[in-house]
Amino acid sequence: MSTRRDAREWAVQLLFQIDLNATDKLDRVLSAFWEDKESDEASRKYAEFLVKGVRGAIEEIDALLSKYADNWDINRMGVIDRNVLRLALFEMNNADEVPSVVSINEAVDLAKYFSSSESGKFVNGILDRARKELEATP
Repeated sequence: MSTRRDAREWAVQLLFQIDLNATDKLDRVLSAFWEDKESDEASRKYAEFLVKGVRGAIEEIDALLSKYADNWDINRMGVIDRNVLRLALFEMNNADEVPSVVSINEAVDLAKYFSSSESGKFVNGILDRARKELEATP
């Protein structure tokens, strides 16, 4: 049985792949990705919700990311960091059943796992700024 954590890991892998190999054939990429994965339907659907959501709102998400990442150009961020941040910002804004602190903790863990401990600190700082503003907005 897969978990939401697995879904987030898969979503980061897919977003990384799409970021480096731009495509407009998302369904083909998703189909190929799932061929060798053991996943349950709920985890697969959640991963696809995240990937499709991020890709569908990439301009808005990148605008938010630029706003919260003081003095950091998005294109100069590491590819993993950038996509972990995109995923978390999307989840914080669109998955009402997931508390922001859970999205942040998961994003920090993903950044540490796929990148480095320094990435975890970087991701945490940006997402905490976003969380404070989101919670202040009625």
